[in-house]
Amino acid sequence: MKVTRSTVSEPGVLTFVVLAHPTAEVNLNTTPMKILLIFTTAFLCLTAGMSTSAESSSRSEMRIPVMVELFTSEGCSSCPPADALLQKLDVQPIAGEEMIVLSEHVDYWNHIGWKDPYSSHFYSDRQSAYARRLGLSDVYTPQMVVDGTSQFVGSDETLADKAFAQALTKPKIAMRLTSVSIGATNVLLAHVETGSLQEFFGLRMADVYVAVALNRAESHVSHGENAGRTLAHTAVVRSIVKVGSIRQGQAFDQDIQVKLDPGTDTHNLRLIAFVQEPGQGRVIGAAMHTVDAAMTARN
Repeated sequence: MKVTRSTVSEPGVLTFVVLAHPTAEVNLNTTPMKILLIFTTAFLCLTAGMSTSAESSSRSEMRIPVMVELFTSEGCSSCPPADALLQKLDVQPIAGEEMIVLSEHVDYWNHIGWKDPYSSHFYSDRQSAYARRLGLSDVYTPQMVVDGTSQFVGSDETLADKAFAQALTKPKIAMRLTSVSIGATNVLLAHVETGSLQEFFGLRMADVYVAVALNRAESHVSHGENAGRTLAHTAVVRSIVKVGSIRQGQAFDQDIQVKLDPGTDTHNLRLIAFVQEPGQGRVIGAAMHTVDAAMTARN
């Protein structure tokens, strides 16, 4: 997954980041490239217009977010290579893109010898909703869904590359997570802020979600298709909650609270926020922030 990066700048204007595969010729006069520059400009202007915070990551502010959902299971022998690819994406290997990854463990393989401890029927239902939306006749693992609009076998790096390149050409709404901490009553606290839902997104309304995920997880599998293996995961989702909606021309700017499960390791958490078309359609923005468990809020 290698790309080359060029910059185009003029005095008094923003510097644009242009991505292309090494063998591709970059023509700034083509319509797709013009669209890419417009979308990049809009994203950077929206981000610049939001309030600054020392807690925000300057590394992510200049990168275009791409949300990658992996539907996986510890009971599936084909899933470990996809789990490994998601871990690779989590270390941000692609210049100009901020990979917002989520590992969602389905429960429909739990009957074949091993019950995935991270599985939930909620993620099976979420995958089924994507299948209906994307015109699939059935669900499968491992499956990656990129920005809610494209799907492929989760271990296929070639198709992943194509999906990421396509995602970069789409407009994204600016998002920011700040004041992320753990409250005294085992509640995750944060402030979620977005840019406004502009007309060029083509949406009258969009939903705002937050997801709580484990940074890392590991299982020693004793039964089923992966018996005898130690499986490692990244960004294992423990909950996804809708926290609001925005209408065209509006922005989201609210404090949120998410109740954590008893026994949650607060030193091993991340918070993901994303904006999605109603009906589980395309994702038009996302952000991630690790949780500083040391920052215990005073209630």
